[in-house]
Amino acid sequence: MLKRIIVIILLVFNGLYITAQKIKTQERKAKLQTWRAALHRPDSNDVVFNFTLEKINNKPVIIIMNGTERLRVDSIICIGNDSMFIKMPVFESSFRAKKVNDNNWEGVWNRGTTSKDIELPFTAKKADNRFPLIHGNAKYNITGRWRVSFANDKSKEESSVGEFVQKGNKLYGTFVTPSGDYRYQEGVVTGDKLFLSGFDGGHAFLFTATVKDSKTITDGTFFSGPKYKEGFTAIKDANAKVNTSSVSMALRPGEERLNFHFPDTEGKDVSINDERFKNKVVVIQILGSWCPNCMDETAFLSDYYNKNKQKGVEMIALAYEYSTDLNRSVKSLRKFQQRFNMQYPILITGVVVNDTLRTEKTLPQVTPIRVFPSTIFIDKKGKVRKFETGFFGPGTKEYEEFKKEFYKTMDKMLSE
Repeated sequence: MLKRIIVIILLVFNGLYITAQKIKTQERKAKLQTWRAALHRPDSNDVVFNFTLEKINNKPVIIIMNGTERLRVDSIICIGNDSMFIKMPVFESSFRAKKVNDNNWEGVWNRGTTSKDIELPFTAKKADNRFPLIHGNAKYNITGRWRVSFANDKSKEESSVGEFVQKGNKLYGTFVTPSGDYRYQEGVVTGDKLFLSGFDGGHAFLFTATVKDSKTITDGTFFSGPKYKEGFTAIKDANAKVNTSSVSMALRPGEERLNFHFPDTEGKDVSINDERFKNKVVVIQILGSWCPNCMDETAFLSDYYNKNKQKGVEMIALAYEYSTDLNRSVKSLRKFQQRFNMQYPILITGVVVNDTLRTEKTLPQVTPIRVFPSTIFIDKKGKVRKFETGFFGPGTKEYEEFKKEFYKTMDKMLSE
């Protein structure tokens, strides 16, 4: 009888605890308010995004929202009662913000580059919308796959794809190009106009266009950062594919192995010829801490490595940064390592990303590196077996195909 009473009491307390947690979660959600931030370009084509602000463990935390992505920003330094310094979690990117009142902020967004830093004024206000429905409800639904032509495509053979999901007026999607994808974009279709935007700290994108009908998009403009803009058009095509031949890599004639050594973020020299990598399947990741697609690939590769390293897998990341300043590179790359729990080494090549001879100076055995990230697979005998270029991340439908192909390649090489 006593045991039965104890069980009943435990069940009651467990039920009360679960109920209390649900109430706490509901109260937390109720307290969250959505903000609308705008990065103000000189041409008035603002890049907008949404975020929430909350306190976790009594510290301010910002969650940036792009489609289904939730980007946590928890490096926030409060200065006095009205100012903040907000450091983005991966890139050389930060905000200086001042509280105008309880509903409005203003300040500056700063991002490092290979030369002069980018700076754009920004404002933020409490608002649920991303884009107003200035032309009323959507005239057309553009859900599906689209063949996209950007004005600056290098050749007629180059092809890009738009992937969209429209729910009422709300629009989610991305653009997939030979050099990678534009990650998570969110916006609206209002009347016959399309608006999409995305901000991840590394890049700030805005897409606008006219939806001529359910199968045709015209007068498109892609805006990036403070100045760049490019036209585009699109035709609905369920079979549209991205042609990545323009960014492919290969071994140079007569070559079959790589031969390199560079310092890691702790200053230790690491070589592909080290004992650690012998008789292992080795994945070489070509990246930069400035690269959003590299962020997505690293999240996948780091997770794979941490789960499979005991099977005879090794990985090495080769970093091409914005500067030859070692301290600057180490600072950015350590942040990258910590964010993705990278247990494999990142090597600092010491060659800037925009160096036209970057490949010849670092990996002379292969044809030019044309896109970041790129991936090289090396078998247990130390021979290069495969190149992967044009990575497409979790914001695209191609991501599942990428994972399947990666698993297939690794399983085959590990079984040999």
